[in-house]
Amino acid sequence: MRRHFKAFGMVAGAALALALGLAGCAEQAGTVGNAPASPVAGKKVAYILNMSSSEIFQLCANQCEETAEKLGMECDVFFSNGDDTAFQNYISTCAAGGYDGMYLSHGGQDYSYTFLRSLLAEYPELKIVTFDTQFRDASGQIQEIEGVTQFFQDDAGFAESLLDYVCKELYPSKDQVNLLKVWVGPNYIAAFDRRETGYQEYEKSGKIHTLEVIGPTDYNNATASMHDVMSATLMKYDTGDIDAVWVAYDAYAQGCYQALRESQRDIPLVSVDICNMDIQYMLEDDSQWKACACTDFKANGEQGIRILALELNNDYEDITDPETGEPTNYIEMPASLITQDMLREDTTIETIYSVAPEEYGAVENYVTNDWLKECIGY
Repeated sequence: MRRHFKAFGMVAGAALALALGLAGCAEQAGTVGNAPASPVAGKKVAYILNMSSSEIFQLCANQCEETAEKLGMECDVFFSNGDDTAFQNYISTCAAGGYDGMYLSHGGQDYSYTFLRSLLAEYPELKIVTFDTQFRDASGQIQEIEGVTQFFQDDAGFAESLLDYVCKELYPSKDQVNLLKVWVGPNYIAAFDRRETGYQEYEKSGKIHTLEVIGPTDYNNATASMHDVMSATLMKYDTGDIDAVWVAYDAYAQGCYQALRESQRDIPLVSVDICNMDIQYMLEDDSQWKACACTDFKANGEQGIRILALELNNDYEDITDPETGEPTNYIEMPASLITQDMLREDTTIETIYSVAPEEYGAVENYVTNDWLKECIGY
């Protein structure tokens, strides 16, 4: 049963209270749905995203629900639209309402460590998996929380694969490529900071030169905002000044692409993440959108719920690094590069598996054990 609450304040509180009440009325049985062998059948979990809904996040949410159902669990979904207070309120209310586990996405690194430690001290049986959430203490040092698995994408790999493509495939004869960088400053979200790590490696080596860093002025209307910012920025540069546009997030890239088309500037664009709109733009005649570095967000949804299920059954030894096979509390989903020339006219986000690199959404990336294989099939 899916419940998306996007209002804030008293309205959101009333809606969430109603959801908790309805969930509490659900009959808990040893066998639920189609997961008779699941040791977590009957558990109640939540996917709580500190971002606005988008196509990729909806794919993630849908897969969370589907995977939970296969395991006999109930999964509710909450979007806080980037409101940190609302995000924390949803978490606190779900904990107080008896949820067994939470898959938390995009928590702020300035509060997540302290907030979640305090929450777990109050609810020690609660299980938590985080996505794109860095834990930093008051002094800014990276920390861990016992029993909490941190799940990320290979953000540094996103930046590196895009820059490698620009330098080697688009401009193989240039010693240094001049880039317009679309990003948001440090400490906005952990994923952007982690992408910056990969970007800086190329900048420090001299392979790229950043002409300017731009970003949206309205985060609630990021695509439209980036269209306006990009249009104004392009007017400052002559033809040939900008070799390529590197974008940290595809919602920003969509606005940049629209501005490039309108200005008739033939400047290649590359970005992180991929969705149907991105694919459509990449397939347009003479499209400047050349490549996306990404993971499969359906896989990110499934991986988060699989990790949470293992935590709920105290199978921490089966939460393993996809590369080494060793138990870990820190997992990264490998980056994939999807270029314009890979796409076919009928490619969509649902059919992209036939053209994407093998690691995109690969079963080998998932944590698993015997009972997960029995319930899900792999």
